[in-house]
Amino acid sequence: MKKILCILVILLASGTVALFAGGQQDSGLIKVGIINNPPSESGYRAANVADFEKVFTKENGYEVSTFYSLKNDEQLNAASQFITDQVDYILLSAAATDGWDSVLSNAKEAGIKVFLFDRMINADPSLYEAAVVSDMANQGDTAVSWLKAQNLPEYNVIHIQGAMGSDAQIGRTNALEAKFKAGTMNKVVQQTATWDEAEAKKIVESVINSGEDFNVIYAENDGMAKGAVAALDEAGITHGVDGEVVVMGFDCNKWALRELLAGNWNYDGQCSPFQAAVIDKMIKKIEAGGTIDTKKVISEEKGFDAETITQDDIDTYGLGE
Repeated sequence: MKKILCILVILLASGTVALFAGGQQDSGLIKVGIINNPPSESGYRAANVADFEKVFTKENGYEVSTFYSLKNDEQLNAASQFITDQVDYILLSAAATDGWDSVLSNAKEAGIKVFLFDRMINADPSLYEAAVVSDMANQGDTAVSWLKAQNLPEYNVIHIQGAMGSDAQIGRTNALEAKFKAGTMNKVVQQTATWDEAEAKKIVESVINSGEDFNVIYAENDGMAKGAVAALDEAGITHGVDGEVVVMGFDCNKWALRELLAGNWNYDGQCSPFQAAVIDKMIKKIEAGGTIDTKKVISEEKGFDAETITQDDIDTYGLGE
């Protein structure tokens, strides 16, 4: 009897160990924490979020947790939680460029690899594995060079900025700010609408009501340009090709490019939201024992002019529907 009891105890003990081990077994999936701005931010962001949702799936070998916020402190807290959760990788599109050194150092100490996407940050490159991003400074330079080439008699600019401190805002602002400082363009107003269409409309309405002269609206995303144009329409001010006001946006939503094709807007700067597949390949290479040779991958982008854009451009480069 004792022998039987002994065998039962051993079997139960073995079973307990097996059950415990089974509960702790690695699922075989790569654990990824994605930190991004919310899809409601803009058409660009909706496309960016959809791109990551398409690539980072269970079927493709990933266990994914995602956090969305426009606030840098909330993103920092999310990153700290991902470190606590012991993810394998953190994928980050930062709300602001500064403040990431400490949390990324903690990730590195924990053996967690970080990939930046969409936007750069001000941090030592040793703290992240690679960055797959847009060149926001080039976007600004391209747009402002196009504007200067229009040879307007004067440049009185309403400058509507994105979320202050973000890589996109800084890059798209700096080129124009240089013209303001040089005195070759006049800053009528420079104010953030934090990517919001309604806020942009209010900014332009305020300038119209003040009676100040302006002939350029430089909005740092399509949504804000749309809000600005709504204010112009309500005031009976013409815009676009042969209009009183030059309208410029960024991101290349299809609906925005259609405004160019119709001659209602003048310029739209491209910002590619498609970084997920590149990061996926890099992660799979690391998981296979390889190393990443390229620290920074920059998306190829350009600007579109109402005078030259085609339907084929819209079909090829436009985001959304």
